[in-house]
Formats: sequence, C-alpha cells, structure tokens
Amino acid sequence: MPRHLKTARSEASRAEDDARVRATVEAILSDIETRGDAAVRELSERFDKYTPGHFRLSDWEIEEALSQVAKRDLEDIKFAQEQVRKFAEAQKASMRDIEVATLPGVILGHRNIPVNSVGCYVPGGKYPMVASAHMSVVTAKVAGVKRVIASAPPHGGAAHPAIVAAMHLGGADEIYCLGGIQAIGAMALGTRSIAPVDMLVGPGNAFVAEAKRQLFGRVGIDLFAGPTETMIIADETVDAEICATDLLGQAEHGVNSPSVLLTTSEKLARETMSEIERLLKILPTGATAAKSWEDYGEVIVCDTYEEMLEQADFIASEHVQVMTDRDDWFLENMTSYGALFLGPRTNVAYGDKVIGTNHTLPTKKAGRYTGGLWVGKFLKTHSYQKIVTDEASALIGEYCSRLCMLEGFVGHAEQANVRVRRYGHRNVPYAEAAE
Repeated sequence: MPRHLKTARSEASRAEDDARVRATVEAILSDIETRGDAAVRELSERFDKYTPGHFRLSDWEIEEALSQVAKRDLEDIKFAQEQVRKFAEAQKASMRDIEVATLPGVILGHRNIPVNSVGCYVPGGKYPMVASAHMSVVTAKVAGVKRVIASAPPHGGAAHPAIVAAMHLGGADEIYCLGGIQAIGAMALGTRSIAPVDMLVGPGNAFVAEAKRQLFGRVGIDLFAGPTETMIIADETVDAEICATDLLGQAEHGVNSPSVLLTTSEKLARETMSEIERLLKILPTGATAAKSWEDYGEVIVCDTYEEMLEQADFIASEHVQVMTDRDDWFLENMTSYGALFLGPRTNVAYGDKVIGTNHTLPTKKAGRYTGGLWVGKFLKTHSYQKIVTDEASALIGEYCSRLCMLEGFVGHAEQANVRVRRYGHRNVPYAEAAE
C-alpha cells in the first residue's frame, strides 16, 4: 500500500485558481476579437509595459538581435536545433503515404499533408525559453509547414536576442515581440497587422494555456498544457543528491510545478527530502522551487515495483525520470506519461534543452490519451478513394444501397443506386434498396 510521506495541495484548491484564469482569459480574447490591434497594443502595455511602433521584427531588427548573441551561444543553439531536426526528420520518414487495393477496382489511400500556417509561442517573461523555439519552429518546418510565425514576450523591454536567434535559425517566416494572451489571441484570431494561423503550439503560463484551450476548435493546438510536472521513480541504486537535484530542476519552473518522488526505499525518500531542504538554501532559483515543492511536492513510498508502476500510470506525469535496477521494464510496461528519461545518465533537462526529443508534453494526466508535440502533429492524414471499374462500383453500390436504407437514408441510397443502374446495368426502383 503506497504511503505518502509528503502530500500536495488539494485538487479543489487548484480548481479555484483555474476558474479565475478562465474568466480573465475569456474577457481578454473577446476584447482582441472585437478591437484587434488596438486591444493587442493596450494589453502589451498593460502586461509587459511594451508598445513599439510595430510588433513584427524587421529583417534589420532580426540581424541586430543576432549580432548581440555570443558566438558560443549561437553555436550551442545550432547544435540543439540539429538534434531536434534529426529526430523530427526520422519521425517524418516513418510516416508514409499509402495506397492499397482492397477489392479489384477499389483503391483507398491516405496522404500526410502539412498544416498551412502555424503560430509558435515561446515563453520569455520570467525565463527566456530559447529551447521552445527549437521544439516548435524547427519541427514545424521539418513537417513542411509553409508559414511559421513565432512570438515571444519582451524581456527587459525588448525582444530577447537569443530567442530571436533561435526563431530565425529555426526557420520562422515571421517573428513578433508579443507575449501572453495577446500573442495567442492575435495569432489565432488575426488582426489587421497579423494574419491568423491554422494552429497554435508551444508552452506558456496558465493564461497562455487557457487561451489555447478556449481557442481550440477555431484553430488546432498541440495539446492542453498545464504547469510543468516531473516524477522520479527510484530505488536504492541511486542516491538522494541526484533525486533531489532532478526534482528541483523542474520545480524551479514555477510556483505550481508538481514534483513527485516514487520509491521503494523509505531511506532514500527521507534522505531526498533532507537533501531538497539543503539544496533549496543554495539554489539561486530556490524561492520559486521552495514554494513549488511546499505546495505541489509529493513523496510516495511503495512496497513493490508493480505498485510504483501502478502509481506512475495513475499520476501520468509529464516527465518521468526512471532510475532503478530495471529501467527497461518500466519502458516496456508504462502506458501514461509525457516522456521517459531512463537511467541516471540522462535527465529531464537534457530533453528540455538539447537531446532532440520534443519538450512540449502532455500535463494534467493528458498522457493517458495523447503524446507530446512531434512532427506528426503538424501533418494531417487525409484519406482518398477511387473506383476504377464498372464492376467494382456496382458491387460496392449494392452493399451501400442496402446499408443506407437500413439507416433510413434514402438520398444516400440513391447515390449508390444510380451507380448500380449505370455501371451494373440493373434496374433498381427509385428509393428502394438494391437486391
């Protein structure tokens, strides 16, 4: 039976926060839809104290931003983007158009067609999330998206040079210095100065995530994302330092980032809790991480590996770091998560920044029914069909006629009947099923 040595805030109190965010976002999106650029400009001034002559960066401004990025930083960005590009290209290669003959004369197939336009949001208020540009812009371009626009909030009163560099090097066609709900709303709804997109992707704070949720249906989105989550599954083969470090590495994202330790070792659990308290005193981002750990941290001791597996699939965390004597067993048996990080040599930060897998992942138990952002999210799989012989059309028509009449769709049945008459040379009475 799992024992909780530390618990997090209740779901009820979290729901109250969500309700407040929903109301705020709904009002702001309505304002953007009604007043367009004027609303966007006012919101940018209100939230970011930023009202430039234009939000879209010119070619000159992009080049100026690149000139401010150190050579080593540019090389590191290019390295990370190459890893993301390689993996996305391999994923795309696994997705093939198909065409099959299911019956003589009946040909069915599908084509994978890129979305025409995508808006990529890159968080940059508290932390300049340079890596998010790799994950969204590079992956969309590998998929073949024709128009990729990217937007990030101002940082220190201007576009963040490293973010701009990552967007540009990733292949963004338009770059905007615009943040928060106003960026999401402008890209999805469109304004006089920003043409709307077909799909929105990228992480963000609670307001950005809620804006995407409310706009879903009018545009596509990558997934419903909440605060970043991390889980450590560990046994006595690892120590408290590495467990505590990996938990706090994600807790620093924000004050509401859940971090969970699942272990079969109570000794490791208690030592990890003590190590977290020690590290929080020296971690420069400790204030944020401490609040996150206090309100959203959990420590669960399980009796068996099977019990840890059951708990892990129930929690369905975004990031799952597995450090046990049977890491591959968890890989083979876990079903609900965002991404797995197997063994102590890897960690969530590698996935977040550079290793090549995508860091935009499902949260709030969404790993039960979806994976994260990948090249396939930007591809729409469209089916097609054609019949190339009279005999096949008449044969399919007979079955279709009877099935349509079974459901009471007489007009549907006549679509089939007219072909049975024309290509099968059979006299089917109007509005009756073909015999």
